[in-house]
Amino acid sequence: MKDKSKSKVELVIITGMSGAGKTVAIHSFEDLGYFCVDNLPPTLLPKFLELMKDNQEENKKLAVVMDLRGREFFDTLYETLDQLAEDDWIAEQVLFLDAEDQTLVTRYKETRRSHPLAPEGLPLEGIKQERQILDELKGRAQIILHTDNLPAKDLRQKITEHFKEKKQQVFSVQVVSFGFKHGVPIDADLMFDVRFLPNPHYVDSMRDLTGKNHEVSSYVFKWKETRTFMRKLQDLLEYMLPHYVREGKSQLVIAIGCTGGQHRSVALSEKLGDILSKSYTTHVYHRDIDKKRGRIKK
Repeated sequence: MKDKSKSKVELVIITGMSGAGKTVAIHSFEDLGYFCVDNLPPTLLPKFLELMKDNQEENKKLAVVMDLRGREFFDTLYETLDQLAEDDWIAEQVLFLDAEDQTLVTRYKETRRSHPLAPEGLPLEGIKQERQILDELKGRAQIILHTDNLPAKDLRQKITEHFKEKKQQVFSVQVVSFGFKHGVPIDADLMFDVRFLPNPHYVDSMRDLTGKNHEVSSYVFKWKETRTFMRKLQDLLEYMLPHYVREGKSQLVIAIGCTGGQHRSVALSEKLGDILSKSYTTHVYHRDIDKKRGRIKK
């Protein structure tokens, strides 16, 4: 897992519909102390970030406006966003500003400006083309602000509320073991079924023990399929958890289930909790471990 102690550079990519308020937005980020670049072509974003990486101690907060100039530019942006997801020095967010067609038409009429995609035609024609081009990017945005009924002052306030410096929220992971015969946890975000693994329940000396017992845990992990599953699960979570953190999720519940919730799921939950605790605040809870009567407490 990646080192969570190092502070990342914060990057906000400001985009959206022409006339929706990007100029107001970039001024708001300047007031918040961000290093700002207006109207940066997406093709130049990788080079810009390369320069910022060399000076990341001086520039911890970046904001760039990317205006519409053509679909091919945004293809480059998507490639860059995919690359940023793999980098551990920077955390990016896409802020998308939107408004209804009628609102945008009215704004163009008030300013007597032409739409960049319809310089000699009706603004509505350019707005419709722009929506089609930006549709995919809007789907990748973490924050979408609709500015139809927002004066400039209110838009500034909304941006300030979203991005002002706050005490870092701690992301935590809850690992829960359970037994399918007792029902699945309704609050689980991710759920894994380990009933395919060899079952200590059928070994007489282990039947009344739990996965927290060394004898049971050793039995569970001596099988190749268990070790392979744990390795693949760890790889999956190493990829997924940073994305949950970037999306602003404060807690993730991972449920691991076997038949009764006392042997396999417990052993794997203990192991997973130990692995994740090296990078995240982690708690392990065994929901059904004491539901079998007559258990020897070890």
